[in-house]
Amino acid sequence: MKTSEIRALSDEEIMARIKAGKAELLDLRMQNARGSLEKTDKINLLRKEVARMMTILNERKTVGGNK
Repeated sequence: MKTSEIRALSDEEIMARIKAGKAELLDLRMQNARGSLEKTDKINLLRKEVARMMTILNERKTVGGNK
Protein backbone atom coordinates (compact mmCIF):
# COMPACT_ATOMS: atom_id res chain seq x y z
CA MET A 1 0.00 0.00 0.00
CA LYS A 2 1.37 3.38 -0.98
CA THR A 3 1.80 6.26 1.44
CA SER A 4 -0.77 8.36 -0.42
CA GLU A 5 -3.32 5.54 -0.07
CA ILE A 6 -2.65 5.30 3.67
CA ARG A 7 -3.03 9.07 4.11
CA ALA A 8 -6.46 8.87 2.49
CA LEU A 9 -7.70 6.52 5.24
CA SER A 10 -9.20 7.64 8.54
CA ASP A 11 -7.42 7.07 11.85
CA GLU A 12 -9.78 4.22 12.74
CA GLU A 13 -9.15 2.45 9.43
CA ILE A 14 -5.41 2.80 9.85
CA MET A 15 -5.55 1.39 13.38
CA ALA A 16 -7.65 -1.54 12.17
CA ARG A 17 -5.15 -2.27 9.39
CA ILE A 18 -2.24 -2.05 11.84
CA LYS A 19 -3.96 -4.55 14.13
CA ALA A 20 -4.65 -6.91 11.21
CA GLY A 21 -1.10 -6.49 9.93
CA LYS A 22 0.41 -7.35 13.30
CA ALA A 23 -1.77 -10.47 13.52
CA GLU A 24 -0.69 -11.51 10.04
CA LEU A 25 2.96 -10.87 10.97
CA LEU A 26 2.60 -13.19 13.94
CA ASP A 27 1.12 -15.87 11.68
CA LEU A 28 3.92 -15.47 9.12
CA ARG A 29 6.58 -15.68 11.83
CA MET A 30 5.03 -18.87 13.15
CA GLN A 31 4.95 -20.36 9.64
CA ASN A 32 8.58 -19.38 9.16
CA ALA A 33 9.55 -21.04 12.44
CA ARG A 34 7.84 -24.25 11.34
CA GLY A 35 9.56 -24.05 7.97
CA SER A 36 6.34 -23.92 5.98
CA LEU A 37 6.72 -20.33 4.70
CA GLU A 38 7.90 -20.23 1.10
CA LYS A 39 8.14 -16.47 0.55
CA THR A 40 10.02 -15.14 3.56
CA ASP A 41 10.24 -11.65 2.04
CA LYS A 42 6.56 -11.19 2.91
CA ILE A 43 7.60 -10.72 6.55
CA ASN A 44 9.82 -7.74 5.76
CA LEU A 45 7.31 -6.18 3.38
CA LEU A 46 4.47 -6.44 5.89
CA ARG A 47 6.66 -5.18 8.75
CA LYS A 48 7.57 -2.09 6.74
CA GLU A 49 3.95 -1.49 5.75
CA VAL A 50 2.83 -1.62 9.39
CA ALA A 51 5.64 0.78 10.33
CA ARG A 52 4.59 3.14 7.53
CA MET A 53 1.01 3.18 8.83
CA MET A 54 2.17 3.78 12.40
CA THR A 55 4.38 6.66 11.25
CA ILE A 56 1.51 8.37 9.45
CA LEU A 57 -0.74 7.90 12.47
CA ASN A 58 1.91 9.42 14.75
CA GLU A 59 2.39 12.33 12.34
CA ARG A 60 -1.32 13.09 12.59
CA LYS A 61 -1.19 13.04 16.37
CA THR A 62 1.84 15.34 16.44
CA VAL A 63 0.39 17.86 14.00
CA GLY A 64 -3.02 17.56 15.58
CA GLY A 65 -4.91 17.28 12.34
CA ASN A 66 -7.24 14.34 11.85
CA LYS A 67 -8.71 13.45 8.49
